[in-house]
Amino acid sequence: MKKIFLLLLFSVSVLVQAQSSTEPKKITEADLFSDYDIMLIDSLLMNTKYKSPLYDTSEYIIANIETSDVSSIDLSTETLKDRLQKINVKTPFHIAYNPALEKVIKGYLKYQKKYYPALMAKATYYFPLFEKHLDQYDIPLEMKYLAIVESTLNPTAKSRAGATGLWQFMYTTGIQYNLKVNSYVDERQDPLKSTIAACKYLSDLYNIFGDWDLALAAYNSGPGNVAKAIKRSGGYRNYWNIRPYLPSETAGYVPAFYATMYLFEYQKEHELIPDAPQIRHFETDTIHVKKTISFDQISETTGINLELLQLLNPAYKLDVIPFVEGKNYAITLPRKNSFHFLDKETQIYALAEDDASKREKPLPKYFEMDKRVRYKVRSGDFLGKIANKFGVRVSELKRWNRLKSSRLKIGQQLSVYPK
Repeated sequence: MKKIFLLLLFSVSVLVQAQSSTEPKKITEADLFSDYDIMLIDSLLMNTKYKSPLYDTSEYIIANIETSDVSSIDLSTETLKDRLQKINVKTPFHIAYNPALEKVIKGYLKYQKKYYPALMAKATYYFPLFEKHLDQYDIPLEMKYLAIVESTLNPTAKSRAGATGLWQFMYTTGIQYNLKVNSYVDERQDPLKSTIAACKYLSDLYNIFGDWDLALAAYNSGPGNVAKAIKRSGGYRNYWNIRPYLPSETAGYVPAFYATMYLFEYQKEHELIPDAPQIRHFETDTIHVKKTISFDQISETTGINLELLQLLNPAYKLDVIPFVEGKNYAITLPRKNSFHFLDKETQIYALAEDDASKREKPLPKYFEMDKRVRYKVRSGDFLGKIANKFGVRVSELKRWNRLKSSRLKIGQQLSVYPK
């Protein structure tokens, strides 16, 4: 599947970039995609698209923000134009003034300002990690703001569609970029591994479109939707020109990214004062475990705050670090506590064994998320609902159960390989 995905990325890239190296703002429709190309992109690539939870919860991207009354915000259009131009000079994104963008920025100042101190404290922890790997993959460092738009820097964020983590990977896309999921660990919630995967995906999208604004739009809605928007616009390659042809959520997504970049760049001017971070990334250390242990056992033995352990190790779904041969699972700790952990390591493992002997019910068995389950169809069920519940495709449900139609009967048993 991964080879097919990468082959399609290459094919789409060739189609998009089959134009002169001068990259004109508008190209002819004949130079773009055929209807068959678009169908191919949709049917195979769009199944792996990201979906941000922020459109589900409206926590960050505000619905109808461009029509809200923001007249009370003291920020003149001329001042904003000047500041955006200064940002635009130093970034590969096209941060040009637009009345819609002005509304988004002012809307954030009116409705979201109180959340920024805590958000900026999180950024103090995560941004150095992001910047290191964005630089390694030759991606603009400003792309770090994408994780704010996607998850508000919450590594355990999960959308109703199942997209998970800082960078909001769907299960299938995560697997294609080597993010494993099992009964104990979800690597989509691992800040380091998910950041590397996001860098790889963004690089692939840039190779397709040759434009970071369009790569950003494709990250949210999928390459197929961006390709269709380019075609329907008559060949324009500027985000604002193709925006009317994009899905409504993506129409708000890129301006949200621009607005976030602006507010971080001009935080002092808007009196956005970050909270003190709980810890900084360079103040942490990583130690591989030799036996299965829990956060509770570590906290009880070493005195390290349980909530801090959860903050530093969001990939462990059950607050348990499993020991599995060949997997090398590790615990991230405050550096100042790492030697204390090593001094108490024997006691931690002894406590884990003692707790296991007294436990009435054993811990869940470790297994990769590719085992079959049997699902009994209930009233109100349909294939799309069941597929969404397990993070699989309708076509997969049909294939696994040899279904020739989408009709289901109450009580019918379906084989599902959940994601």
